[in-house]
Amino acid sequence: MTEENKNRTSSSRQKFRLVLLILSFLLIPVTIFFISPIILMMGAAEGIITGSMIFYILLFFIALFAGRIWCGWLCPMGAWQEFWSPVIKRPVAAGWRDLVKYGITVLMLITIVASFIAAGRIKGIDFFYGTVGGISVSSLDVLQIVVMIFISILVIAFIFGKRGFCHVICPIAGIMIIGRVIADRAGWSALRLSVQNDTCTGCRTCQKECPMGLAVPEMVRNNQMENPDCILCARCADTCPEGVIGYSIRRK
Repeated sequence: MTEENKNRTSSSRQKFRLVLLILSFLLIPVTIFFISPIILMMGAAEGIITGSMIFYILLFFIALFAGRIWCGWLCPMGAWQEFWSPVIKRPVAAGWRDLVKYGITVLMLITIVASFIAAGRIKGIDFFYGTVGGISVSSLDVLQIVVMIFISILVIAFIFGKRGFCHVICPIAGIMIIGRVIADRAGWSALRLSVQNDTCTGCRTCQKECPMGLAVPEMVRNNQMENPDCILCARCADTCPEGVIGYSIRRK
């Protein structure tokens, strides 16, 4: 493949990702209750397996073979934060902030199990629980709540840095990271980023373009592209002038 064709492919891939993120964001009035952990826990309190619980289980299994690709390509919350990337350029500082989401995930899982136990048993499955005919935002009151949620996500991003909600708060991130860790420990082949670090020039374009603000040059230098907060969006691959980074399907 010629250099021109490589550049065209990279540009097309990111345009396609942007289209998917925009569509995902526009579909929020329909999908938000299927993504919401609150709806999941409300259903569990009644002994009901909701559409959101089924969705979370599906994301866990996706993570076994494709990591956090949902976060990078389809998540409306992630899309909302990326839309603000021209304004929010500061990366999330490494350290305790990245650990908070694990505590939130564990707390959510404990609450779900305890809720089903308190309900006595699993009483049924209601895929459209909380929605009206499959539509999540069915009234002005619900719309106001959803708007407040997305304002809160934006505030968190402004406080902590680029995609701060994904780094610090999001329980979906925690669930998908658990799936990824299991796949790595099991030695399963999965979608990953690969690197040819002998051609890296150290321009740091990858780090500037990474929506999660990861230290990509260090990852490249150490030939270690696996990172719990990598969302496999491939912006580092598609903006690298030397084509150092790419997708591959292999074991860790």
